[in-house]
Amino acid sequence: MSPEVTSDRLRLARRLLGAGNPAGAVALVDEIDADTDDAAERAWALLVRMAAVIGLEWTNEYASTVDRAHAAVRAFGDVTALASFHALAALIANTMGSIEQCVTHLIKSSRTLNRLEQPQWEAAVAWHNIAVAYSYVGFHGHATQAASQARDLAAATGMDWRGRLPEVQVRHALSLDHQGDTDGCVRILRALLSMAERLPPREDGLPGIGTMDIPWIGYAAARLTVLGEATTVDALRCLAAGSDDAWTADLNQLGRICLSIHEGETDRARRLLDNATAAAAVLSPAEVPRLRALSHLADGDTRSAWRAEREAFAIDVARTDQLRRLVVDGMTARLDHEELRRTVSGYADDARTDPLTGLPNRVHLGEYIDGLVERAESGVVAVVEVVVEHPDSTSAQSGDDAVLQRVADSLMRIMRSGDFVARYGGAEFVLVLPGTKLSQTADVGRRVTRELDKEDWDLVSSGGTPHFDLGWADLSGNHEPGRRITGANTKADRIVARARNACAR
Repeated sequence: MSPEVTSDRLRLARRLLGAGNPAGAVALVDEIDADTDDAAERAWALLVRMAAVIGLEWTNEYASTVDRAHAAVRAFGDVTALASFHALAALIANTMGSIEQCVTHLIKSSRTLNRLEQPQWEAAVAWHNIAVAYSYVGFHGHATQAASQARDLAAATGMDWRGRLPEVQVRHALSLDHQGDTDGCVRILRALLSMAERLPPREDGLPGIGTMDIPWIGYAAARLTVLGEATTVDALRCLAAGSDDAWTADLNQLGRICLSIHEGETDRARRLLDNATAAAAVLSPAEVPRLRALSHLADGDTRSAWRAEREAFAIDVARTDQLRRLVVDGMTARLDHEELRRTVSGYADDARTDPLTGLPNRVHLGEYIDGLVERAESGVVAVVEVVVEHPDSTSAQSGDDAVLQRVADSLMRIMRSGDFVARYGGAEFVLVLPGTKLSQTADVGRRVTRELDKEDWDLVSSGGTPHFDLGWADLSGNHEPGRRITGANTKADRIVARARNACAR
């Protein structure tokens, strides 16, 4: 369900961001966060703050803004807000150098949005941010698909989406040029400019698209000129017409370098390029050496141009190698998961096996513990209770099953090979650790909960994040078969009750 948050302050913060005043948006959001009692207003406002600090490149604000937004989105409990958070967090993760976290956030965001049944304009904005992030990290096919999703949702909700996301096309075009397909680059940039010129112009004569998007049209025009292609777009005016943020400043700087090369001021262009490495991140790290190569070509210095081209190619290949490594790591994790599922599925038809998780069931567990007791072996028993709170009760059942299956997989991976893991029933799992003393259980419990908390619960939970309560009992405390689990369960129930009382306070 869409939150439909329409407070005057929130609308103004969004307008400030869209009109190119992200710093003003941040100041207003901080006022909202300080005094609002509305969970929805706080969540959406802090998402505006995330977008603003990204545009401003306030890297020292990233961590605190992400933490504040994540807490607010969790408290709000809206699916679209969660998807928007992950889309923006992906951009921050990539900026901080973690492509793995970036891709993880993007997958979480798109999967969350795919659960929506009704079109929402907030979802269109989230798909917009996903497209930007995929484009930023070089997944241009995924970026195009996300942009299409944004366009379709915008149309379904009556939004004017004309001319949106030119940066996706510009980055795609530049990627082709960096890889040697300059003709493909020219085709994409020409198509983009043609689209912009078909739109009704603004009062100032510039293309009729959003303020934040106009500099991308300017860069497309400037980049075409440096490739020897004539355009009718006023590149300089478009470059200067954007927002007051770091990304626009970067585009303006690189666009003016392109125009300097075209006008024959190649020495000046190269001096500017020496200080433009950071600015090129908004496009691609390979763009600076590529422009340097074009400046040398304009001077007829093919040897220097060749060296600069090799530098651009090396940068592009380094990113490709990073993506290949990510694919290999992902496939390794997938194979490990499949092997684990095959191991537990070997018991699937056994009357002593839980059909949902493939783990030993309560009957099998009782037999195992009886055997330990009869042999007078020492050990401890832990009850792990899984608690999931669902904002949407209609989806709780399917979400619970998926969570329980993931918990089962995780526990089997976490525990030692000699430990015994079973599903006791409902949302309770039991761990039997032969040879372990109660004095050692604190460390074991912390390790179990720490590893469980690392799991990607957003992908399997139907809206709620699970938490886990553990209770422990000593096998040697009672030698009567069938009594061990009761003792452990009672202890776990007391721990859960105390935790609930603490939460209630």
